[in-house]
Amino acid sequence: MDKNNINSTLTGFENTEVNGQGNSGENIQDSAIFENCRKILDECRAEAAKRLVGQGQVIDAILTAIITGGHVLLEGVPGLAKTLAVKTFAELSGLDFKRIQFTPDLLPADVSGTLIYEQNTGNFSVRKGPVFTNVVLADEINRAPAKVQSALLEAMAEKQVTIGEKTYPLPQPFLVLATQNPIEQEGTYNLPEAELDRFLLKVLVSYPAPQEEIQIVKTAGKAGDVAVKKVLSAQKIKDLQSAFEKVVCADKIIEYMVNIVSVTRNLNTGRRTEFSKYISFGASPRSGIALLQCSKVKALFVGRSFVLPEDVKNAACEVLRHRLVLSYEAAADGITADEIISKILTFVPVP
Repeated sequence: MDKNNINSTLTGFENTEVNGQGNSGENIQDSAIFENCRKILDECRAEAAKRLVGQGQVIDAILTAIITGGHVLLEGVPGLAKTLAVKTFAELSGLDFKRIQFTPDLLPADVSGTLIYEQNTGNFSVRKGPVFTNVVLADEINRAPAKVQSALLEAMAEKQVTIGEKTYPLPQPFLVLATQNPIEQEGTYNLPEAELDRFLLKVLVSYPAPQEEIQIVKTAGKAGDVAVKKVLSAQKIKDLQSAFEKVVCADKIIEYMVNIVSVTRNLNTGRRTEFSKYISFGASPRSGIALLQCSKVKALFVGRSFVLPEDVKNAACEVLRHRLVLSYEAAADGITADEIISKILTFVPVP
């Protein structure tokens, strides 16, 4: 989108969402709300940067999840501070935090909880699992078999857990931050597509740049000892969520999102493209909802009250990369999901 189109889009939003109400005190108040949200998010980023070097995208993804009520899958080789990022967020937010180390011998009851028979009373009592908390770190989630991974499905989708005949609501807010190692094959299990679709975002944690790695080495592995302040309270989270609900998105941009998603599953419509052969199954309708949510948060990060096409483009890879099932041709040609998504963004007309 060129500069003139951006200015035109901005003008259109201003006429629709601001000028329609005039220069009222309500508009000034809304501007102050969005500016305050930007400051809160910047403060969280700055505080996390005391420990984390060059992993801003991870913190942004976690903040996006806490605002939207979603979950995040972090993928990267060992030693890239994935676990440290989750622990740091838990500390600066003050939320209850529990870590589950996924192993091949883990059972579903070890995650969600179970009923225990008490011999003295002859009754069953409920032992709630570690999933009953605000922030769950599912460390190396791909080391547990599918039946254990599936124990998280109800918790992630419904924010509740059924134990025996009763259903128990989970604390709010609730988010699952899962990590997985992409290079190890022995003793690992692929995540079911149904579970992958429950993750709002998938973030690829990459190696740090040389200058960033110099700073990391200087910490001598003691970055976790650096103190961070609690800058994100329950009230601030509610303020962020309230502002998120006020971010507007034009119908044309929502149509743009739907077009991006629909192109990934055009195999049954006859609209084949150059990258159609690389996709076996496209993204679900849930991905369109996630794309809208993440685009709104992108706007919130800069204190803006409306969504631009650039927000959609910036969110597309993290939202869609784990929702595409690639074909054998993609593996044979060395084509990644990110490359396909990039081609789709150039293929779909921008409003």
